[in-house]
Amino acid sequence: MQLFLKLTVKLLRLNNYFVVLLTLLLVFISSILAFLLEPDTFGHWFNAFWWVMTTVATVGYGDFFPKSIPGKILAMLLYVFGIGLLSLLIGKIIDSIAELQRRREGGKLKYQGRDHIIVINWSKKAQLAVEDLLDSDPGIAIIVIDNSDKHPFDQPRVHFVSGDPTSPEVLAMAGIQSARSAIIFADPRIEDTSLIDGKSLLIASSIEQAAPAVHTTVEIVLEKHILNFRHVQVNDFILSHDAVSRLAVRSALKEGNVDIFMQLLSRKYGEDVYEIPVDPRWATYGDAFQALLTKGATLIADRTDMGINRKLDESIPINARLFVISNDETINQIRSERK
Repeated sequence: MQLFLKLTVKLLRLNNYFVVLLTLLLVFISSILAFLLEPDTFGHWFNAFWWVMTTVATVGYGDFFPKSIPGKILAMLLYVFGIGLLSLLIGKIIDSIAELQRRREGGKLKYQGRDHIIVINWSKKAQLAVEDLLDSDPGIAIIVIDNSDKHPFDQPRVHFVSGDPTSPEVLAMAGIQSARSAIIFADPRIEDTSLIDGKSLLIASSIEQAAPAVHTTVEIVLEKHILNFRHVQVNDFILSHDAVSRLAVRSALKEGNVDIFMQLLSRKYGEDVYEIPVDPRWATYGDAFQALLTKGATLIADRTDMGINRKLDESIPINARLFVISNDETINQIRSERK
């Protein structure tokens, strides 16, 4: 019994790959031995293999069974070692799956995909952003980077990386090189507003060094720090309290128009702002406006210029980026007609 216990302890400490190899060897060699010992009983090597598998799996159909003493001795060895080794293998597989889940929840797994969006510093605003991203695209993958030690938003399409987002190693685990874009939210755990922007600036600088092609959006607490973020090539920045204040003012001055802005800001409504490729047949903004209007989309801007509806006779420049207000169905129809 003591020898058996020592053997069991040693088996439990074996490497997972070695256990798999040992189990395969045991099944394969036992199948060959069973067929060599009783070729008339099994008739074919595969039948011997079938008998070994049903034996070690404790199924025991009884369609094949050894009749000679050597064959029965082999069967008894399979009862002792084969069943135990297969049980150990199954236990190892279950432990590996559980360990993989623990590492996923703890943010210790490296993300291997591409074209994902990275959300940095978890907060209520970050959660709303993640929910909106999930609603906007059913195939999008989101990576959350945060200093916490547990997955903050356990959802199949949301991957979590735990650690300091200024660290190149942590950014690499989040797949920063192959990411589509990154959103840096102000860290709500820091009380000093200057330090909040300081941390965001360090993160933006780290992303710029690791992957300058990644589109970066940063939430900034103090307006005076905007210039500092321009120096690290941040693509877009949002003042933390600016949007709320402006919406409140518009609500006070022009009753009812806040709903329009909220619809454009949230993916829960049908209408949204989309970029539309320039059709070579459009010579002027007027051509584009009329063509899109007949499809159900409203042209509103060329890049940041929202006054193009007063320039309908002007030619569309080569580097134009046109934006429209529409819904998913209309945009998909327009894009499909272009193909």
